[in-house]
Amino acid sequence: MGTEAEALERMIERYSPEVAELGRSLIAQMRARIPQANALVYDNYNALGVGFARDHSSSGVIISVVLYPRWVSLFFFKGALLDDPAGLLQGSGTIIRHIRFQDAAEFARPEVESLIAAALDLVEPPLDPTVEGRLVIKSISARQRPRRPA
Repeated sequence: MGTEAEALERMIERYSPEVAELGRSLIAQMRARIPQANALVYDNYNALGVGFARDHSSSGVIISVVLYPRWVSLFFFKGALLDDPAGLLQGSGTIIRHIRFQDAAEFARPEVESLIAAALDLVEPPLDPTVEGRLVIKSISARQRPRRPA
């Protein structure tokens, strides 16, 4: 296990066992789904986010897995542009939408895969299928809210 993977695991371990397990599962499933994307880690004040990006910049993030003290969400950075007949996407922002997960099995729903595929179709330039993405720790906030519910 490389140093970035070890650092990410230490960040995840600060969450409750349920949130940590769900977060690990969703991160692993996203890495398996789009292995050519870089996994950019942002350990911010409010949450731990792993953004799957076409490059090494936050502006290249397509989808991110974000761990909060009580739940895990999957954010679609162009979610407002996606067709969502199942009504899974939450949020009212002009661009970003998310799905709040309670269980890792929800990731396997065909409606979730349709949203992921549609989000990947919007990526310009498209991801290079011959490249393997890297795990990169981008930032760690000095001040952070508690990672477990009070």
